[in-house]
Amino acid sequence: MNDESSPSPADPADPSPSPADPSDSEPVGVDMSEEDFDQAVSDALDAIPPALAQRLSNVAVFVEDEHEPEPWEGPEMELLGLYDGIPLTERAEMPFQLPDRIVVFRGPLLRMCSDREELVDEITVTVVHEVAHFFGIDDDTLHALGWG
Repeated sequence: MNDESSPSPADPADPSPSPADPSDSEPVGVDMSEEDFDQAVSDALDAIPPALAQRLSNVAVFVEDEHEPEPWEGPEMELLGLYDGIPLTERAEMPFQLPDRIVVFRGPLLRMCSDREELVDEITVTVVHEVAHFFGIDDDTLHALGWG
């Protein structure tokens, strides 16, 4: 008696292809043009509540393809975004202060996502994460709030 719901063993004479081995599959990733990616970053910034967005002064936002790790970061560190500056909570009034920088790294985000919707969501999470650092919110707090 043959139970049709159970898989049958592979027959070497059977020419039908076997299921793909997951280790043989292409890496997960999605493609998005630079223009669309930049627009997704801009949309994420536009979604910041106006009361907070008004306080984002002297901050420049950039998109770069890849993060070049510093020697202390190690090669295994693949950042999605980076805040470079002095958080508002630690800042003193100083004239002629260089702008803080938020950088969103396109390559790692493209590689980690499997579709456009997931990519746009991850871009938003990354932008919120880095903007939160500008406001002095650390990684532990972000993780506790579900943004990490």
